[in-house]
Amino acid sequence: MQKNDTHSPETLLAAVDLGSNSFRLEIGRYENGRIQRVDYLKETVRQGGDLDEERNLKPEAIERGLKCLARFGERIKGFPTHHVRAVATQTLREAKNRDVFLKLAKKALGFEVEVISGVEEARLIYEGVSRFLPQSDEKRLVIDIGGRSTEFILGHNLTAETTDSLRVGSVTWSLKYFADGQFSERNFQRAEIAAESFLDAVADTYQHPYWDVAYGASGTVGAIADILAGAGFEEGKITRKGLVWLRAQLIKAKTIDKLDLIGLREDRKTVISGGLCVLIGVFDLLKLDTLMVAKGALRHGLLYDMIGQDDANSEDLRDASIQHLITKFGVNKKHAANVTKVALGFFSALIPTLNIYNDNAHELYRRKQVLIWSAQCHEIGTAISHSESHKHGAYILDNTELMGFAQSELHRLSMLVLGHSGKLRKLEADFNDESFIFKLISLRLAVIFCHSRNMPVLKNIKLERAGNTFLLSLPNAWQQAFPQTCYLLEEEILAWQKTNWSLVVSTQD
Repeated sequence: MQKNDTHSPETLLAAVDLGSNSFRLEIGRYENGRIQRVDYLKETVRQGGDLDEERNLKPEAIERGLKCLARFGERIKGFPTHHVRAVATQTLREAKNRDVFLKLAKKALGFEVEVISGVEEARLIYEGVSRFLPQSDEKRLVIDIGGRSTEFILGHNLTAETTDSLRVGSVTWSLKYFADGQFSERNFQRAEIAAESFLDAVADTYQHPYWDVAYGASGTVGAIADILAGAGFEEGKITRKGLVWLRAQLIKAKTIDKLDLIGLREDRKTVISGGLCVLIGVFDLLKLDTLMVAKGALRHGLLYDMIGQDDANSEDLRDASIQHLITKFGVNKKHAANVTKVALGFFSALIPTLNIYNDNAHELYRRKQVLIWSAQCHEIGTAISHSESHKHGAYILDNTELMGFAQSELHRLSMLVLGHSGKLRKLEADFNDESFIFKLISLRLAVIFCHSRNMPVLKNIKLERAGNTFLLSLPNAWQQAFPQTCYLLEEEILAWQKTNWSLVVSTQD
């Protein structure tokens, strides 16, 4: 990959947002410090309303989603992989059969679809919103009410500083409290009280003393702003007075089929009541009088994030997230650094036999980063218990939310942490995935050689690969000088015998 090629005005970038209500495709190019729109496609897919009682996506929802992604895929066919980022949010975070959909989605779109955490969604929303606002010293509150989740962010300039994501949204609230299609006072009261009970968990964090201006992004906020503007309210903002008026209009209409408001799109009719109740709850709990309507959204954050990731001088947010995690769980950073250095040495020795192009620096960097992060946090589980700490560490990674990471990335880290010691058969991993296996044995060997919690002397130690066999060569003196390491290596040989790979350890003069 050419360095900073996403910064070229000739380069097209694409962001795909698989929301609970709509799927969106934004194509842009980077010009004069900003992303300029080239194309924008949106389809109302409504997957958020089609989870069954067991939280599986229904077949018809899967079919609608795949047909939409196939159309998007036709538009971005031929784009380089690192110029496209597709993410899914709350609906697929909840869906138990999401892996089935994601496999089919990749085939339809032509690119991987990541399921991102609520915290990462909030960060990307702020990234998109902040790019459309003038840079100033104001402290900002950004709120995005989506189909199945609502994100809150406190930020300054281009940086999100505090983020939260709650499972309350326009689709879920409309289905739960307006399933009968009746806009009654009772239904509104129940929905508003329920929304406030969810939102109350973060209310103290986002009160006025912590921000100067409040902004609302996309989804429900945009839909309500359009209706209020059509009714003569001031454009670009939502007021408490406007919300009271809109609530009265829905109750006056009584049913969805009788709802006729200027600015209300047909695809928004079925979810406007739930979204309105959530927004009223936000206004009440945070004592808002006015919410400014922001232009940016998640998809814009994705585009700018690609620019940042391609900038060799930019700090990878994921590095900072891992550092925060290992600090939080009291990891011995010196030992983690030793394990990381040794693991990278072993992995570098195996790289020439890995099936990637030698000049693909981006892919090589990505593979090394996963190993680095897993080595740095392989001991986080010891904060819970030293007994089976690898299992505790894997659980933490599978159930945490870290800025910058997709859930699939965290799961890959969890698998390496789970497999860094002990038996290998416990891993539900693809042992034909050479990249994963190379990282796994590199990490396991690094942990063995660093078992004394000191940096080992690795002079004249070689690791090679011959087919599905790893060949580790040690100096003759090692057996007498480091008997514990040699014993651990004998155990490691046995561990690999139960897989389709093997480890052979030999000595030499």
